[in-house]
Amino acid sequence: MASKPITLQTESRGKRIPKLPSDTSIYVQGSTSDLYNRLAKETGLPATRLRITSDGKPMPNDKKITVSSAGLGSGSKIQVKDLGPQIAWRTVFVIEYLGPLLIHPLFYFLRPSIYRGATSPPSTLQTLSCITITLHFIKRELETLFVHRFSNATMPARNIFKNSFHYWVLSGLLIAYFTYSPTSITAGKGNPLLTYAGLALFAIGELANLNTHLVLRNLRSQGGTERGVPKGLGFDWVTCPNYLFETIAWTGILFINRSWSTAVFLVVAGVQMAAWAKKKESRYRKESGGKYQKKRSGAEKL
Repeated sequence: MASKPITLQTESRGKRIPKLPSDTSIYVQGSTSDLYNRLAKETGLPATRLRITSDGKPMPNDKKITVSSAGLGSGSKIQVKDLGPQIAWRTVFVIEYLGPLLIHPLFYFLRPSIYRGATSPPSTLQTLSCITITLHFIKRELETLFVHRFSNATMPARNIFKNSFHYWVLSGLLIAYFTYSPTSITAGKGNPLLTYAGLALFAIGELANLNTHLVLRNLRSQGGTERGVPKGLGFDWVTCPNYLFETIAWTGILFINRSWSTAVFLVVAGVQMAAWAKKKESRYRKESGGKYQKKRSGAEKL
């Protein structure tokens, strides 16, 4: 015998949603994704633009979670929030990485037009800096398009400017301007041993980082939001080895160009990644329980 639909009481959370009905019906064995889609149809807003909560607890948009298992029954009250215009996370990453991917070659090839006195060809270190940084962001773009699977489909569109500052300004304009200048330390010959060490660290960091992303990708099915406990190279050392290997790769770039601007970016990025790793460590412990081996210093090791 088919189950009967239940009625949920609805109210706007924050800014009023004009077309939000006072109640909606959903089958108790229907998924929370079905609930999102129903409210999207009723309000005329995309499902990714809505956030549903019940008693202050967020309701995930998940095809595998039923309305019943989410704790909702007939007469339950839910709050619906309009998150505003959204943009796909994949698009966000493509835009973020596009900045430095364009900026570094432009500064490298247009040196005579940007800097006074830039009459000589770029130095070997400047060439290596451009190559390694460009390769890094090409890799990031390819991973975004073909490797990453996102647990959240979208983010508020207004955040794209804040998110892009880190890449377009810090890893893009700041590093490029002070790396390709004819008066930069990178314009000199430098220490060959330091350069070789930098290239080695860059290669090791990039390849290990890619491996980490492939491990994380295989934990989630196509279009799924499930999380698993990752295992493999680096995961027994730190919570997020992708951040660790990212730091190693950028340390290699710092060894190559010796620029203070690269050091600034590396410090800012390291602090941010440590904060993200700390949050992920807490989430692993909460969601996986005994399946997850706690790290003594999950974020601090980065």
